[in-house]
Amino acid sequence: MTTERIALGKQGEEIALKYLKKKAYKIIERNYRSRLGEIDIIASHKGATVFIEVKTRGNTDFGLPQESVDERKQQHMARVALNYIRHKGLPDGNFRFDVVGIDFFSGRPEITLIKDAFQL
Repeated sequence: MTTERIALGKQGEEIALKYLKKKAYKIIERNYRSRLGEIDIIASHKGATVFIEVKTRGNTDFGLPQESVDERKQQHMARVALNYIRHKGLPDGNFRFDVVGIDFFSGRPEITLIKDAFQL
């Protein structure tokens, strides 16, 4: 991954954090890493623990950012989330997966939030 893409991704995550906070998400962790992988943001929102993937794109060459959270990525996120739930000893509860897509197609960030984007 190029340094430009890494910088764009970090910028997107910062924008997503500010946006989510304005939407009453309480951030629990950023860039949670385990041996299974990473989840960009873990938050609580309206009684749910939310696992959030942030995708950022600077152009339309590969479609909208949120479209890249395909079935393979969803399964990966689910495995990491289940590991987090077990590791933290969280009781059975209300869990969901949200996706934040951020595009800079117009030169300024456009944010798309997809709540409950997929199920475990």
